Amino acid sequence: MFEKAQLHDLPDIVAIYNQTIPSRMVTADTETVTVESRREWFLSHHDARPIYVYKEQGRVVGWVSFKSFYGRPAYDQTVEVAIYLCETVRGKGLGKQSVQFVEHEAQRLGITTLLAFIFSHNTVSLKLFKSAGFSHWGELPNVAKMDGQLYSLTILGKSLVLTS
Repeated sequence: MFEKAQLHDLPDIVAIYNQTIPSRMVTADTETVTVESRREWFLSHHDARPIYVYKEQGRVVGWVSFKSFYGRPAYDQTVEVAIYLCETVRGKGLGKQSVQFVEHEAQRLGITTLLAFIFSHNTVSLKLFKSAGFSHWGELPNVAKMDGQLYSLTILGKSLVLTS
């Protein structure tokens, strides 16, 4: 079940995030992060840009977050979404459930445009978001350098506004 993240969830959020770093598939961080280094990031979230955790048997096994896009008032209805899952639950449907939850919550929050920034070589995440109706909106070629290798970033987007 998803619930709004509390500060006491931050160690679990950081642990899940740190699991993704070695793969070079999910984040551009190249070294593990600390709970203290992520505290300000956590506290920058609020009711309009929340973080949610997903718990199984009382244990955090995933989290999703909403981040304002570009920091200008005209973009207030647009957010970047992030989904991170514990290694033990990947490939079991929680990713799909997380994307559905994000879309539902976005509508409740008055968000009309969702963006996902995904490494172009992360075919699993690209497939997940595309299966949820996200479209390819762009690519930033070779913008990340990790371990001496260049990586591209794909931008996926989804409009939640019905057009006639």
